[in-house]
Amino acid sequence: MDKPTPKNLGELKHSGYASRSIRSELRENMLKALRAKEELFPGIVGYDQTVIPELVNAVLSQHDFILLGLRGQAKTRILRGLTQLLDPWIPFVAGSEINDDPLNPSSAYAKDLILEKGDDTPIDWLHRDSRYQEKLATPDVTIADLIGDIDPVKAATQRLSFSSLEAIHYGLVPRANRSIFAINELPDLQPRIQVGLLSIMQEKDIQIRGFPIRLPLDLCMVFSANPEDYTNRGSIITPLKDRIDSQIITHYPKELDMASQITDQESWTDRRSSIQTDIPEYLREAIERIAFEARESEYVDQTSGVSARLPIGALECVVSNLERRAALTGEKAVVARVTDLMAAIPAITGKVELVYEGEQEGPLKVARYL
Repeated sequence: MDKPTPKNLGELKHSGYASRSIRSELRENMLKALRAKEELFPGIVGYDQTVIPELVNAVLSQHDFILLGLRGQAKTRILRGLTQLLDPWIPFVAGSEINDDPLNPSSAYAKDLILEKGDDTPIDWLHRDSRYQEKLATPDVTIADLIGDIDPVKAATQRLSFSSLEAIHYGLVPRANRSIFAINELPDLQPRIQVGLLSIMQEKDIQIRGFPIRLPLDLCMVFSANPEDYTNRGSIITPLKDRIDSQIITHYPKELDMASQITDQESWTDRRSSIQTDIPEYLREAIERIAFEARESEYVDQTSGVSARLPIGALECVVSNLERRAALTGEKAVVARVTDLMAAIPAITGKVELVYEGEQEGPLKVARYL
């Protein structure tokens, strides 16, 4: 869809545009997609009866939510897919750092500009692909990274008080105003940083260097976490966990054909080269079985999980082994043999976490066993 035509506040008002919160936007577009029977999360396989209905309910409830599951369960892809539920374009005050709504501005910059220019206030349009911000939680993340900090140079040159909104250098969260803000691996954030998120989610106010700042941001906050993180690396503080409205549990494919569908979809097997490779169905099933066996193996740490990336990487290694053999022998078409499965070992050793018994055996031996 092309960018809308209004260029200033007056034209926007004349067009009949009405503001709505991002949660209302997601909710109404979700209802529209359901009525039209559209595919909600393209490329997500195996969640039609479990995760996706819960996601739909969370969006319809206008909830912040967390996806809780082991690695390789498409959590990040699901979060990024939420942008398809946003409007194609939304207006914002031109030059605003926090995407101010022209009809409901938040920043001092936008308010002053509208007060000065009125209906001549210039506006620009933000595409939905730019309305998703993501941050991987690491222990070194600071409040300044997420919320912002006082810019002493700006305060001095413009003779502003440190408590002024105009003296702030905005962090990732304010810059994601009117957008979806995702934090991956939430438990890795230090507790004091989680407290800062708590304030911005509920009370809409924060303290920067002791100065209370009120930021009426319009955000949809979404998170992902691995259950292992709750004990091994950190935890989600109880008040923040209480304010995350929905917790949705993800899982690995429960059936072999569903897992094969994911592997076929994600793996790079169509190399478009002069060498034709053919992997019989029984060998594709054997490759898929590796992950299923690993998820039940006594040598593998089941709390860490076995990613769906394992069979994807294994299949790609087998295809590459066929190409290598064909290049060496001069063949133009080559069919996989059972012995080609051994080429998948490098894709296994790095993707399984071993328990003590597995470490004693060694990763190479365990991979061959699987």
